[in-house]
Amino acid sequence: MKPLNQWRRPMAKTEMIRARVELETKQAAEDIFRTLGISASEAITMFYRQVALHHGIPFEVKIPNTETIEALNQARKGEALTTWNSVDELMKSVE
Repeated sequence: MKPLNQWRRPMAKTEMIRARVELETKQAAEDIFRTLGISASEAITMFYRQVALHHGIPFEVKIPNTETIEALNQARKGEALTTWNSVDELMKSVE
């Protein structure tokens, strides 16, 4: 039996995409792509195909509610942060 990719006819790739991303984001993503054995170009193509297939972004995108926005703003300012001395202490606080 032939591998699946031998059954499909390769399409000519004629379009170029340029995007600016943060260096850390790019490096983290490319590390994952290397682990998966795919190139950034292949990953972007996969994303575009999923967008076309789903007629939208292939994952949930939400605007955070007011409470979440406030918590994020406080965390960025270093306000209202809680620390624990042990994992057990942390686990007890969420029970």
